[in-house]
Amino acid sequence: MLHLRNLNAASVKTTERVRTIRKPVILGSRLIAGLDNELCVPRQAPGHRHPFAVLDRLPLMNPRCQPSRIPLRLFVLLLIGGLCTACEAWSREPIGPIPELDMIELGIDQAHAALRSEQISCEQLTRRYLRRIAVYDLPGHASSNPATSPSPNRADRLNAIIAVNPNALMRAQRLDRQYAETGRLRRLHCIPVILKDNFDTADLPTEAGSIALKGSVPPDDAFMVRRLRAEDAIILAKSNMGEWAFSPYQTISSTHGETRNAYALDRVPAGSSGGTASAIAANLGIIGLGTDTGNSIRGPAAHLALVGIRSTLGATSRDGIVPLLANRDVGGPLMRTVTDTAIVFGMLAGYDPADPITEAAVDRVKPDYRRYLKRNGLQGARLGVLRTLTVTDTADPEVVAHFEQAIADLRQAGAVIVDPFRIPNLARLNEATGFCSRFRYDLNGYLETLGPDAPIRSLREVFESKRFLTQSAGPMQWAMGVDVEPQAQDPPCVGVQGDPRRKAFLDAVVAAMDRQEIDAMIYPSWSNPPRRIGDRDSPHGNNSPLIAPHSGQPAITVPMGFTGSGLPLGLQLLARPFDEHKLFQYAYAYEQATRHRRPPPGFGPLPSAAVSTQRTEVAEHCSVTKSSPLQTHNAMCLEPSTLAEPPGIGSQLPDSRLACPRSNSHPDP
Repeated sequence: MLHLRNLNAASVKTTERVRTIRKPVILGSRLIAGLDNELCVPRQAPGHRHPFAVLDRLPLMNPRCQPSRIPLRLFVLLLIGGLCTACEAWSREPIGPIPELDMIELGIDQAHAALRSEQISCEQLTRRYLRRIAVYDLPGHASSNPATSPSPNRADRLNAIIAVNPNALMRAQRLDRQYAETGRLRRLHCIPVILKDNFDTADLPTEAGSIALKGSVPPDDAFMVRRLRAEDAIILAKSNMGEWAFSPYQTISSTHGETRNAYALDRVPAGSSGGTASAIAANLGIIGLGTDTGNSIRGPAAHLALVGIRSTLGATSRDGIVPLLANRDVGGPLMRTVTDTAIVFGMLAGYDPADPITEAAVDRVKPDYRRYLKRNGLQGARLGVLRTLTVTDTADPEVVAHFEQAIADLRQAGAVIVDPFRIPNLARLNEATGFCSRFRYDLNGYLETLGPDAPIRSLREVFESKRFLTQSAGPMQWAMGVDVEPQAQDPPCVGVQGDPRRKAFLDAVVAAMDRQEIDAMIYPSWSNPPRRIGDRDSPHGNNSPLIAPHSGQPAITVPMGFTGSGLPLGLQLLARPFDEHKLFQYAYAYEQATRHRRPPPGFGPLPSAAVSTQRTEVAEHCSVTKSSPLQTHNAMCLEPSTLAEPPGIGSQLPDSRLACPRSNSHPDP
């Protein structure tokens, strides 16, 4: 069927060319072969839509087009055929099963190749991911007792996805029409995104894992979310996170309970971006975003065999991210490959007028990080082995053995290994730059941005009402114990350049790198494998918080292999400020030389029964139970459903069926 733009009276004066069509065109029950016409169609005026939807399907003449291009007889046939086709659209059988496409480990380039070759449409691709979520991790309901740890989550459930965007399919349909008209894909066209629950989204709640923010819908999107949408990515779902991002070791929220590790459901995914990490590892989306105050991108990435980067403080915007410590918070991608990580990071990095810290990024971030991805990228790179973080009494021998193998692999790939690499007085510097308390101040500032509809006005309200997990009592006391603005603390609790402790730390690290001519340093992200669920006593071996969060330097985690029992391990590389391009170069070369990444065995291709014909998928998608709080109405639904209660943004369904997207009220995902 030929899809062209709508006709409206205001747009007749402006025309544009549509790409040449050189393939059979179906007209009702007839097939006209060899149609070879450049069609001239009117440009649609913003906000206008012709009342007759059938006109979307008609090749409409324009006075400025050459009449000889479309003979009158052919035009009449197109008109009649289009009308008949539109009338039959609600009752005829759909076109066979969705084309087979391997969804496991699908990347941005592979998805775009499938779209360009018409192996799959954006809508079909989006449905596939929605089906994977429905089968493997359908969102559940919040804990009824937020004052206690919601550990009774089902032991066989990942619990990574907490809300599915009800507008995702509608957005996919629009992108299909856009591609049919323009023949062009933006850089993230139709790529499904899973966002950590502390990124503001105007069409989904942003709760930061806290029952105190339950149902809070921000007035607009975070800067990073806007960047993704501008490149035509689809915000598919929100993921679970640790309450207020407090814990680096586990991901437990007071809204949705505990997330498990996709490689072993009895293990933790680390915190606090464990929901995003487990979802991306399980192939429930392609792009994942997390945040890192001390660990929370790199730690979960290592525990889930992913690539995760904490960028230079100031390279990316913090606007619209619920803060933990704004002078250390960084948002960024959690992905399955270095290539996809570099693509997405390049779109997120850069100056944002709403965040003054990003002034440092001007002329320092690269326009395209992908150009640094070279298989021989380790040739001549000088890498320092930070033995201080590996030679410890509690380091797991199996992790240490894998790290030694990583050193050998790096050397084999052409790197010059400096072993050991020493930073003088590292322990003393680390102790002097402890995480100073400013959460109370930063959170109160964020709450002001929510306007009059904010569910709470201050951290004090949360503290006094005891609306937090028992395990969060210590961090809450710590946060409430400081009632001074960060700049007024002594020394000031601010950025690297304004805090003498952090500045001294950065200077010492860079001086050591300069002295030993080091391009980057290496160490295990964790010196121990992922803990078991509920284990808070055995050694964790978390190395991520020890340098980068203090000094503001960039660091990246890349898969380093698996333990004998199949638990992922991660290698971390840390470089000078704004040397992200070097980190991508080295990580890519190591990734290509070792190919450690493999998907978790419990989340493979869907059974054939789950990937059925389009009619079955549409029927499941458009069916809702009477108890569901959703209203549905969409062109793909055979009958709209109207329910007594109004729809809630990001509502979860009580069974395995997904709601049809609403056609109004919220911005495109």
